[in-house]
Amino acid sequence: MMLDAVLIVDKPTGITSFDVVRNVRRAARIRQVGHGGTLDPLASGVLPICIGQATKLAQFLLDADKAYEVTLRLGVETDTDDADGAVTACNDATAVTEAAIRTALEPFRGPQQQVPPIYSALKRDGRPLYAYARAGAPVTAAPRAVTVHALDLVGFAGADEVVLSVRCSKKNYVRALIRDLGRSLRVGAHVTALRRTRSGPFALTDARPLDEVLDALWGGGPALPVVTLAAALAHLDRRAVSDEVARDLRMGRKLPWERVAGETPALARLCLLDGGGSLVAVAEPRTDGTVKTLRVFNELPISH
Repeated sequence: MMLDAVLIVDKPTGITSFDVVRNVRRAARIRQVGHGGTLDPLASGVLPICIGQATKLAQFLLDADKAYEVTLRLGVETDTDDADGAVTACNDATAVTEAAIRTALEPFRGPQQQVPPIYSALKRDGRPLYAYARAGAPVTAAPRAVTVHALDLVGFAGADEVVLSVRCSKKNYVRALIRDLGRSLRVGAHVTALRRTRSGPFALTDARPLDEVLDALWGGGPALPVVTLAAALAHLDRRAVSDEVARDLRMGRKLPWERVAGETPALARLCLLDGGGSLVAVAEPRTDGTVKTLRVFNELPISH
């Protein structure tokens, strides 16, 4: 299979995103493996796995919008804001109606400040917040600017089973969104199931179950569909460059922005492709009019 590529895995529940990375690393017999956006053990769904030079794409995949289907239970709060945590508060939520939920969703659409869960991998003084929380140490997270592009009620079977669809920016914690929604309804809430349905350009229809991916990598299953480096960044604008410019970029030479992008607006970020359509670099202009390469990619063979 192609080793410098992105695999779209349908992550199962019960394991971490790094567990997926570790299993793919072992099966592919390559150390250079990473993922494009953490999913909690309770969560399933779209998890881009980057192999070889594709690990250089991780920051751009992390920046992409995500979409989820989340199931929540009203009336119960937990310390982790999901069903894996210990119960911290209970309230009677039987009076909460479908109409009340729809009304409560409105303030959570658009730009806002969100306080991340204390059980998260965000760092403070070099330690993840969950390490403080597990040790019983007082810990809070600073609010962060996030955006919820779409938030809709798609299922209601009473307080024990409310289903929402969410499309949001990077840095969003769906657990925190549900925590805050429950508090706005004055009953509390926590996540009981979470499925990522899209990550940037990748949808569930692009994903393959982890077992199928591992079988193929070990050589016991059919070939896997893979995403090339250029296709993985299809959400960015792109420009083709000459072989000479591609060589200069790969050698780290300083070039004027106009030579690679023509009259592209000054704040644009571009994927630069060589004549064969392979990704050369992701770049943006400097204030002095030269090219700033954010990531540079070696010339790729067609396959391994």
